[in-house]
Amino acid sequence: MRRAAIERLLPAAYQRAAGPGSVLGALLDVMEALHAPDEAVLADVDALFGPYRTPDGFVAYLTRWVAMDHVVAAPRADAPLPLPAGRLRDLVAHGALLARWRGTPYGMRTALELATGVTGFVLDEPPDRPFHLVVRVPPAAADRLALVTRIVEAEKPAAVTVEVVTGDSPDPGPPPTPEPDDAEPAAGVATVRAVGRAHVPAPHDPPEEPS
Repeated sequence: MRRAAIERLLPAAYQRAAGPGSVLGALLDVMEALHAPDEAVLADVDALFGPYRTPDGFVAYLTRWVAMDHVVAAPRADAPLPLPAGRLRDLVAHGALLARWRGTPYGMRTALELATGVTGFVLDEPPDRPFHLVVRVPPAAADRLALVTRIVEAEKPAAVTVEVVTGDSPDPGPPPTPEPDDAEPAAGVATVRAVGRAHVPAPHDPPEEPS
């Protein structure tokens, strides 16, 4: 707040006493200097909450805002981030979409691809193990199993058991041949292609929204 603006808020007697060289005038100069840093922040406060404009040190905080705490998983503010800030920015930017599809194959695959920057995750549901999910991690993301596991555990439905395997794990065999009625995969689940960083295309034929 500028000195002149502060001075206009004072009673008329104080305004007359706040001339150049006066004690009150010096006090107003100090008040203007103290307000300057806060006003500089407030003038651009919207940048703090923009995923691609906020400072790197604020990205982890925004990640928690959009309920992606399991990605950060850093108990201390000074702990190093588990993945590059750019990928955290992508997760924040798509936080609403991830929340909307949490608990679905599309949501889990999207979160994994945004966090790792790697495509090719495969989600299998063995027919002989109901309520069980096998997440196959592509070789390019095999060195980030801890991150992948945290995301999978957070994104899966609560009643589903899960295992995370890498591309080097034994192949359990080809999936069963689908019946004619199941020949076409569900739209937005198996048909959703890999997404790129900072941009998640919507499914061509969106599945029904989760209840």
